[in-house]
Amino acid sequence: MKNSILNRRRFLQHSAAGVTAAALAKRHSARAANKAANKLRVGVMGLGRGMAHVKNFLKLSDVEVAYVCDVDDNRTANGLSVVTKGQAAACRGITDLRHMLDDPHLDAISVAAPNFWHAPATILGCQAGKHVYVEKPGSHNAAEAGLMVAAARQHKRHVQMGNQRRSYPLIIEAMQRLREGVIGKVLSSRTFYSNRRGSIGKGNPAPVPKHLNYDLWQGPAPERPYKDNLIPYNWHWHWHYGGGEMANNGVHALDLARWGLGVDLPRRVTYGGGRYHFDDDQETPDTGMAAFDFGHCTALWDQSSCNRRRSEAPPFVSFYGEGGVLTTTGGHNYTVYDLDGKELERKSQPASDTPHVANFINAIRNGEKLNAEIGDAQVSTLLCHLANMAWRTGGAVNFDPAKRRLIDTPAAAKLWARDYRPGWEPRV
Repeated sequence: MKNSILNRRRFLQHSAAGVTAAALAKRHSARAANKAANKLRVGVMGLGRGMAHVKNFLKLSDVEVAYVCDVDDNRTANGLSVVTKGQAAACRGITDLRHMLDDPHLDAISVAAPNFWHAPATILGCQAGKHVYVEKPGSHNAAEAGLMVAAARQHKRHVQMGNQRRSYPLIIEAMQRLREGVIGKVLSSRTFYSNRRGSIGKGNPAPVPKHLNYDLWQGPAPERPYKDNLIPYNWHWHWHYGGGEMANNGVHALDLARWGLGVDLPRRVTYGGGRYHFDDDQETPDTGMAAFDFGHCTALWDQSSCNRRRSEAPPFVSFYGEGGVLTTTGGHNYTVYDLDGKELERKSQPASDTPHVANFINAIRNGEKLNAEIGDAQVSTLLCHLANMAWRTGGAVNFDPAKRRLIDTPAAAKLWARDYRPGWEPRV
């Protein structure tokens, strides 16, 4: 496995576009044929969350799911079964992302593997000439955020991030209402996340299940022994693989906050809290509060991952203005209040991820503007990275938004990037 990884990496490094001239010509011809037939062929990597991607692609006309890819053979088989029942065109179930990238007839990939795969897979996809839909947060660390945007620009690929509320009609309407002054000047935003997650326990060394390719699951991440409480979900709570609740759900909420406030990057971030509910392997906080200071306004993240706080019933995001408050409970609605708390207006409609996926397909097909283009999307993700850096290094970081660099925080600066398994280092 390592040799094949290294061989492909060397190949990519010695080609400006990541493919040979002959392959480029072949792909150009294949794309021309696909365009003539008005068909777009996509491959989906990561068939947990990725099954939602599969089902949304199947809803769209003139889109074929050509590959389903997962390191878990059981998930691959399930994905293949769903696609086979949902479309007439053939679909291939595979384990290794690179088999999709080598297909000149493939137009796009959709990445729903764990966070530490997001940027490396996106960069490889762009280098192979594929457009990319990548789940949030899109990057494991701040350095990757810059690299994946650079890859999209260099190879002129459409890259959409999966913060799907950017395509929810009522959220788009709510943001327009804020711009029009429905609550006056917007001064601050507060985001809330509550859940009732249980303990992940303390993992033990165990044999790797036969259906799981653990070596490929680790992919870009430096190797660690397999333990029995890591996969398929609890990697989120280990810094080596994920970014905790901040990168898991904070990125959704803070993206809305940033959008509504009309801001980009903060000048100071604080994040306090801890792992209070259970004594287990989780490294990331289950309870916390983060503050993002933009100078003229602020955004807050209020997290309670192990207590739903039913008595409070907080919204997902609230905006506070000089003339009132606008809230949304998840993306399918919004409510406007005056300063006395009187409800002035409420709108609601069913939510669906399909418009966000359709926006990605329409960008490829006819140049429609992406609603969550990776350059802007990774600004929201960078808020999460800065908050996690703050929590891990004493609670606060100062940041220069113009130069996009930390100020006088050497401990946090060490977390800006990560180490990789040999041969998997992302380069643009």
